[in-house]
Amino acid sequence: MDAHLSSLGYCSRSEAKKFLSKNLVCVDGVRVFDVRQKAYNNEITVDGERLDDECLVILMNKPSGVVCSHDDAGVLIYSLLPPRWQRRNPKISTVGRLDADTTGAILLTDDGALNHKLTSPKSEISKVYEVTLAEPLRGDEAEIFASGNLMLNGEKKPLKSAKMQIINPTLVRLEISEGRYHQVKRMFGAVKNRVVALHRVRFGEYGVEGLEPSEYRVINL
Repeated sequence: MDAHLSSLGYCSRSEAKKFLSKNLVCVDGVRVFDVRQKAYNNEITVDGERLDDECLVILMNKPSGVVCSHDDAGVLIYSLLPPRWQRRNPKISTVGRLDADTTGAILLTDDGALNHKLTSPKSEISKVYEVTLAEPLRGDEAEIFASGNLMLNGEKKPLKSAKMQIINPTLVRLEISEGRYHQVKRMFGAVKNRVVALHRVRFGEYGVEGLEPSEYRVINL
């Protein structure tokens, strides 16, 4: 019991005995005080609430100015999560990263195998961005992005085909299936434009419609 509660961030192992005395921890409805009690996750409740899932997958609408890192300076994305989730072991980590000034859909999970699967280039997960540009479109960008021939500086392979929908001359919706470093910004740099705002609308089938900046929800994958 003490190891399990600790791994989910409810308390440290050394605090488990005090936690059981201060909180109504039950196994199948029967209160327990012994930290050595064995039970499955779905049998345990704390103050009438079932335990958090053993593996969490979270969809967040990332706000601007927040950093996707455990170590860098600034406001870290994990600080937006409940303190209990911040203490989980293994740690919750972002699935890939968004730049500090990029907003929108990002997944976070403590399932390392799932994180690896979702970030693998083989996954080819669709990511949809709303891109605000410094200059009006010149007219050939959609064709260039869709060609599968665009080569970015320093890359050895061309980008895969991407779909661009024009909303107005300085606002587009771009769908890509890769996750190269600063890819969207570099794509528009390659066609002599500059991204001034970037918002990821959707990661795979998960979008942030209805989520305010900093809001999140647990999802099932």
